[in-house]
Amino acid sequence: MDIEELKRLAGVDKEQHSMGENLSYIGTKKSEYQRKHNIKPGTQEWFKLWFAQPKLTGENPMPKNK
Repeated sequence: MDIEELKRLAGVDKEQHSMGENLSYIGTKKSEYQRKHNIKPGTQEWFKLWFAQPKLTGENPMPKNK
């Protein structure tokens, strides 16, 4: 196995891989939602907002936006 193959397997190759999400845009939306709904850091609602995996679990981290 050569060094380039090891880099690729470790995820440190030259190409940047993305899941198609713009993290800056998503973070801004979550921050606005947090302020609008007065969500306090450390609460269950806060953890759901920031750590939910909607593409994996299907849960909606911002249910009040409906």
